[in-house]
Amino acid sequence: MTGRTLAELGLADTPRDHPLTYPGAWPADSGLLHGDRMLPLERLVYDDRMPELAVGSNACPGHLRYKMAAFGIDAPVPMVRTRVTGLDVGVSGHVSLSGYISASPVKSPYSSRELFVIWLDRRQLEVVDASEPHYWRVALPAQHVRIELPDGAVLSDVHAYVNRHGVLRDGCGAPRRHPGQRALPTELLLESAPLRKLFGSTPEEFVSRVQADPGLSALGTRLFAEQGWLMGSGLEPYPGPS
Repeated sequence: MTGRTLAELGLADTPRDHPLTYPGAWPADSGLLHGDRMLPLERLVYDDRMPELAVGSNACPGHLRYKMAAFGIDAPVPMVRTRVTGLDVGVSGHVSLSGYISASPVKSPYSSRELFVIWLDRRQLEVVDASEPHYWRVALPAQHVRIELPDGAVLSDVHAYVNRHGVLRDGCGAPRRHPGQRALPTELLLESAPLRKLFGSTPEEFVSRVQADPGLSALGTRLFAEQGWLMGSGLEPYPGPS
């Protein structure tokens, strides 16, 4: 079967290697990530797996493959494109060691957008949990967050990763929406002289300085708090996994 490899589909790269592409390339539609291939799905629901809502690089097949391969896991991962209402994609309150500022979900009752649910078996879930040290996993109440499958069915018991530091606010006191990695540091650097002193004046400088000095990650995270840029995501009251 040709045309199914991640390279052929333009999905092979990972933001770990190309930080300014964060969150990485997402599939055009639902599919089964199996090794370096995206295959058709046989169904949309997998009762023997945990559904996780991906708002950032966990929806990038190249990045997800990298995480699994690091632990020798080659089991397939179903990825289902869904319509999500009641939640939006905000900006995490920390600077990644790779040099990007990642996404984090925020409560947003009137928002609706397309996001992927990835269905993880027990070992895959352990890997993704371990790969998210700045987040904890919460269960999204179906009465607050509606996740609709392509066939119209609505999912329940879906989990998401909420940032432990909070999320960045915009100029009006609401959660800042993540505009993509090249636009985001450009905006933040323009707004903050202390941030420019640490990270330079361009997205490229931002990435290169963090990669050259991993200590800048913690300093940038601290600076977000010192400047009063942090706020809650609105998802903090939701329960963790049972």
